[in-house]
Amino acid sequence: MIKARSKNNNKTIYTILLLVCVLGFWLFENFYTPATYSEGIVDGEKTDIPSYFLPSSTTGSLVTHEHFMLSYSERFEQAEWVGYLLKKEHLTYDDRKRPYFIEDPKVKTKSADWRNYKGSGYDRGHLIPAGDRRFSKQAYNETFYTSNISPQDKDFNAGVWNRLERQIREWTKKYGTLVVFTGGVLEDGLDEIGEEDVAVPRYFYKVIARGEEDNLKLIGFLMPGVESKKPLAEFAVSIDEIEEITGIDFFEKLENKMEAELERKAEKSNWKF
Repeated sequence: MIKARSKNNNKTIYTILLLVCVLGFWLFENFYTPATYSEGIVDGEKTDIPSYFLPSSTTGSLVTHEHFMLSYSERFEQAEWVGYLLKKEHLTYDDRKRPYFIEDPKVKTKSADWRNYKGSGYDRGHLIPAGDRRFSKQAYNETFYTSNISPQDKDFNAGVWNRLERQIREWTKKYGTLVVFTGGVLEDGLDEIGEEDVAVPRYFYKVIARGEEDNLKLIGFLMPGVESKKPLAEFAVSIDEIEEITGIDFFEKLENKMEAELERKAEKSNWKF
C-alpha cells in the first residue's frame, strides 16, 4: 500500500515537472527578449536611409536600428538584405572592443543564435562590416546582431569580400555619401548549418548608390562565396541581374522609367576602381 502510494506520488511529481518544463519552454519561446545594444541608447545622430532608396521586402519583416535597416527571412534564418548609409565622417579608426554576437531583439521571430555557426567551418560573416561603424560604440555594437551575419567561407570573407568592402570605403572618401545594400542570395536547395538550419548562400551581392534622386549613380556586385583573385570590376553586374536572382525590387519607389534606365546596365565608368 505504501509502495503504491509512493509510486503515485512520484508520478505526480514527474507530471508536474514535465508541465513546468513545457510551460517554461513555451514562455521562453514566446516572451523571451534577448539582450540589446540599442534600447534606450542615444549615441549620436541616427543614420537614416532616404525612403526613395529603399528596396522591397519579400518577407515583410522589416527592422530598423539606429544605424542600419534590414529585411529578415525566417525561412533562411538571416537577412535577405541589410542597408546602410556610409558617410566620410563614418570612416574613423576608433578602437572599439569587439562585443559578443547576440540575437536581434527587433526580429519578432528571433534571429538565429550564433551557436549555429559553431563548428560549422563557416565564418559569422558581417553583412555591414563592423569597420564601417567605428564612429560610435552603439553603431559598432549593432553590427554584432546575428541578423547582420551570414555563413561565409573564411577565405572569401577575408579575401575578395573584404577587398570589396575596402573599395566601398575608398569610394566614400572620393565621392561622398553612399547607400549600400548587401546580403546572400537566398534560394531553394542551399546547404544549412546548426539546429536552426541557417542557410549557406552560394552567392553574395552588394548594391551601391550615390547622388540624389534625380542624379543617381548605381552599381551592383554579384560574386560566388569563394575566394577569388579576379579584379573587382569583373564581378560588377546590373541591378536588374541582382533583382532577378534575389526577387528583391531595389529602388522600387523611384519613377518607373528612371528606375528601368538606371538598373538595366552596369555603369562601371561612373566608379573608379
